Amino acid sequence: MSDIVVFGAGGTAGSRIAAEAAERGHRVTAAVRRPEATSYLPPGVRTVTGDATSPRSVRELAGDADVFVVAIGGGERELWRDAARALVDTLRELPDPPRVIHVGGGATLLTPKGTRYLDEPDFPEEYRDSAEGQADALEFYRSSADGVTWTYVSPPPLEFHPGERTGHYRTGTDHPVTDAQGRSVLTYEDLAVAIVDEIENPRFGNARFTAAY
Repeated sequence: MSDIVVFGAGGTAGSRIAAEAAERGHRVTAAVRRPEATSYLPPGVRTVTGDATSPRSVRELAGDADVFVVAIGGGERELWRDAARALVDTLRELPDPPRVIHVGGGATLLTPKGTRYLDEPDFPEEYRDSAEGQADALEFYRSSADGVTWTYVSPPPLEFHPGERTGHYRTGTDHPVTDAQGRSVLTYEDLAVAIVDEIENPRFGNARFTAAY
C-alpha cells in the first residue's frame, strides 16, 4: 500500500487515477484547487486543497506521501513547467521525497520521421499552448531534476478518450505504441491502470513511457 497524492484529481485523467489507486487499496489524497467540485470521487479518497505549482503546497503534502501524481490541466503554457519546477526544487530539499509521476501530453511523442507530433505542420493550433507547455515540463525533468525520481507518462497523440477499463495495454518510450493497423489508442481508464501499475512495480524511473493497446 502506498500513500498517493493526485494533483488535479478533479479532472478527467486525475479522477480516474485516484479511483484506480483507491480501488487497489492505496491511501489516496486528491489535491485540488476546489475541493467542493470532487464529490464524485470514491469513498476513502481524502480531498484537500492543493496546488502543484506552489512550493508551500508541495512541501505540506510531501510529508506522508510516497508518490505525487501530477494530472493538472486547463492553464496557460507555463502551468506544466511551473509545476515541474515547484515539485523538483521543493522535493530535492527533503530527506526522503516522494516520487513524481507527471501525466504529460502525447504531442511530445515522436513520429516515424523522428520529429515530435507537435512540430508537424498540421498540428491543431488550439492545442499548441498545452502541447508546448507539456514539452517544456518534459525537458525540465530531463535536464534539471537531479535528486528527484520522476516518470513522465504520455498517452497516445491522437486517439485517447474516456471509455472501458480493460486492464490491458502495451508500453513504449518515445514513439507511440501502435497496433497492426498503425493506430495508437487508449482510454483514460487504462491509462490509470498503467500509472498505478507503474506505482506498484516501477520500471520507468527518470524516464518517459507511453501506453496503448
